[in-house]
Amino acid sequence: MNKISLVIFLMFSMISAVGQETQSDFVISGPNEIVTIVYDENASSLDSISANLLAEDIYQITGKKPSVITNAANIQGNFIAIGAIKSDFIAQFLRNEMLPSEFHKQKESFVHKTIQNPKSNNDQVLVIAGTDPRGTAYGVFEFSEKIGVSPWYWWADVPVDKKEEIVLNDPDFFSEEPSVEYRGIFLNDEDWGLQPWAAKTFEPEVGDIGPRTYAKIFELLLRLKANTIWPAMHPSTKAFFHYPGNPEMAKMYHIVLGSSHAEPMLRNNVDEWDKEKMGSFNYLSNQENVQQYWEERVKEASNLDAIYTVGMRGIHDSGMEGVEGIEEATANLQNVINDQRAMLAKHNDQKIEEIPQVFTVYKEVLDLYDHGLDLPEDVTIMWTDDNYGYIRRLASEKERARKGGSGVYYHASYWGRPHDYLWLSTTHPGLIREEMMKAYQTGNKKIWILNVGDIKPAEYNMQLFMDMAYDATKFEDPEYVTEHLKSFYSSTFGKDFGSKIANLKMAYYQLAFERKPEFMGWSQTEPTTQTDTTAYSPFYWGDEISKRIKSYNELEENAEEIKQQLASKYQDAFFQLVYYPVKGASFMNKKFLYRDLAIKYQQQKRLEAKENAALSLQYYDSIIEITKNYNKEIANGKWEHMMDMQPRRLPVYSKPEISLKTLEEKSQFPANIAVENQKNSKGLNLPVFYSDFPNEHFFDIFLTQPKELKWKIAKSLDWLILNKKKGKLNNNISSVRITTEVDWEQWKKADKPENAHLQVEIDQKIYILPIKINTSLLSSEKENVFIEMNGVVSMYAENFSSKEVHGEYKWRKLPNLGYSNNLMQALPLDKKPLDTLELQDNAPYLQYNIYTETETENARLILNALPTHPLTSEHSVRIGVQWNNNPIKIVDFKTFGRSEEWKQNVLRNLAIIDLPVEIEKTGHQKLRIYMIDEGVSLDFMYLKLKDVPLPYSLLQETRL
Repeated sequence: MNKISLVIFLMFSMISAVGQETQSDFVISGPNEIVTIVYDENASSLDSISANLLAEDIYQITGKKPSVITNAANIQGNFIAIGAIKSDFIAQFLRNEMLPSEFHKQKESFVHKTIQNPKSNNDQVLVIAGTDPRGTAYGVFEFSEKIGVSPWYWWADVPVDKKEEIVLNDPDFFSEEPSVEYRGIFLNDEDWGLQPWAAKTFEPEVGDIGPRTYAKIFELLLRLKANTIWPAMHPSTKAFFHYPGNPEMAKMYHIVLGSSHAEPMLRNNVDEWDKEKMGSFNYLSNQENVQQYWEERVKEASNLDAIYTVGMRGIHDSGMEGVEGIEEATANLQNVINDQRAMLAKHNDQKIEEIPQVFTVYKEVLDLYDHGLDLPEDVTIMWTDDNYGYIRRLASEKERARKGGSGVYYHASYWGRPHDYLWLSTTHPGLIREEMMKAYQTGNKKIWILNVGDIKPAEYNMQLFMDMAYDATKFEDPEYVTEHLKSFYSSTFGKDFGSKIANLKMAYYQLAFERKPEFMGWSQTEPTTQTDTTAYSPFYWGDEISKRIKSYNELEENAEEIKQQLASKYQDAFFQLVYYPVKGASFMNKKFLYRDLAIKYQQQKRLEAKENAALSLQYYDSIIEITKNYNKEIANGKWEHMMDMQPRRLPVYSKPEISLKTLEEKSQFPANIAVENQKNSKGLNLPVFYSDFPNEHFFDIFLTQPKELKWKIAKSLDWLILNKKKGKLNNNISSVRITTEVDWEQWKKADKPENAHLQVEIDQKIYILPIKINTSLLSSEKENVFIEMNGVVSMYAENFSSKEVHGEYKWRKLPNLGYSNNLMQALPLDKKPLDTLELQDNAPYLQYNIYTETETENARLILNALPTHPLTSEHSVRIGVQWNNNPIKIVDFKTFGRSEEWKQNVLRNLAIIDLPVEIEKTGHQKLRIYMIDEGVSLDFMYLKLKDVPLPYSLLQETRL
């Protein structure tokens, strides 16, 4: 091995610069030396675990493994001391070194400090010491990451760069206290990944998710500076406490044990409640047995670091049994909580107010809480998202003052209505940041739990969530998400590829934000419905289907290019973190989009419908093949049984069924033409071109019978740019798309004609395509004005013509999120709603100047926003809308329960309000959007003036 010296400058942000001095080089590994690691044998078990894992990390880099000992008396050379900051063990190395007094009071914090000459003139010690055992572990794993060992070295096979020499030149560093006190994950819906993998591949001796698996999970949590676990709890998995080694492992790793909203008192009801022996899980009719059941676990867990879920729901994610009506349910829940707290106090040495407890207001429980439940002040309120990334509610000003504080349970994976998303992890990083930082900025930071499903393939979202929970301050700036994504992939695959991969993955998330791969069947579950054609149209607005296929093709091409360039050591990690998710999403989209083309093109009797049907089936087979590669080939079969391409066997994952019977009906002529924005061939009118605007429109020439025909543009225009002017159609090429675009400089030289036509000849049959140019833009104002084009005005919220701010209240751009990729959000988040009676005088507004060419009483204004929920119980999701000088109309994006409106909102990541407006005369119009409720995030608006279908995807903005 070549001797490559690595001088590591650990660029930490320090809480204090007092006492900082330039340190001499600290050699961790050299040609003839290797550091020794020493820890306190009388301290926490986690010190020993951390010390030995650090030795393994150094070995991964250098090929030389440090000795790990507990007595520093006879050490020769440099060593690393690991322990508690207040211990005598660490004090012997620090000697008279003064540490900031406030640092000792922090939870889960650590110091890195190099001490000169601890024993003699030739020795140095690097002290890694924590204010508690987890703080020490975080200090060790922070050090490991800085010398080149990723937290994902095992869980995603991220390689380390091999080096013979590691030399540290590190200023002293004191960490800050974590932003969120309890930070962790919920292992859920593990039936198709984590559980079969653990049972059959990683831990067959247990045949389940057992201590070895949890040890690896706990190590990952600590490397991510997390501290809490909600264990797996589906019927496929035995309860966490079923295997004695599981809670013992949590104790060894100092992981805080919790349980989900449906598992009070650390009980796994699905596995542990035996109805035949215990009766119904009903606190009204079977209270004694239920209490005994809970009390057994409280006794068993009394020596564990735990957060107890209080309250009660049904056996598995359902409402309480036996109650009728909200009054009885609330009263019963009150009794449950009072009794649970009594048993906690009985079996713990701590005062009840000091025992961590959480009450999760999930689904119907929120209604009971709002109905007057008297929740003790020391119990933490756990708010939840709606399972699709939008937090249902956060703490009000009064709730923020509660001693127990509040937190958030958030989903990156979900089983349930309207549709699961258990296969690929596609929740947009910008959405996770927006919702969780909204929670943080309003004081909801006691506990954050992320439902990660099987962990894989949610690696990046898990990293993002935990990094925010540990240090939220960096994420105050919404732009930081893109930097975080780039940093993650740069640290994983090197700086040369970090930006490329980050851009690739952001495009992946953006496409999925419009429609997740699991939602492409336009089907639902609970109850389960069959798949249908998508809402994307191949006929209107530039052909939405082809555009989406093109976007996925570009993703695939970029992934393939990077894959070919990456060194072999990165291939397994790249496959897991990038290649499989990108390819899988692309294949699923193409499976449905080509099916769509087959079904929709057969309406025009296009011969190519058969080709598209074949492609749909081909991409279904591609999903099978790439999933086989995941399970069988990468990392030498390490992840066999981890990836299932059909979780829950829902219709969306099935082989596509396509009927093309109508193609058997022969048309009179073996070819035809279809024009953009027209589903049939009657009246071949291309959409209107607008002067000086970069319009592009298309028409298709296609076979309806298996023939060979020549075609050409018999009469073209000098100022009209065509991508093709002649060619042949046959069995191999049964259609051709002609794109048309105006060269405006040439058009002006041709005296600005407003009407012209193309003459298309197919096998001597002539078709005339009129070309119309609208010149109204030539005389309109041209600065930030939105123009009607082909019956629609398209406006992105960020591109307002003007705006008004009122003190602290304002609309501010929220980047990297939404269909338009930039939202306008109502701020600040910690205030009450504005008075709806004083909007015109006291509310900030956004103004959009519009120019229309159609006079109509039946125009529609369509407002599109992020489908967020009311910020607190005092808020809604309202805005004020003023059209021209008409009275302000108050509208609300709020949805209720699991209504059909809410379902469609979360499936498409849009909340939509459709308002009637009247265009009394053509020309200039004015739209104002007034703030009412903070947190509202506007995306884009359409003004629809003619009877034309709007796209599912985003229209190009019609703005000058």
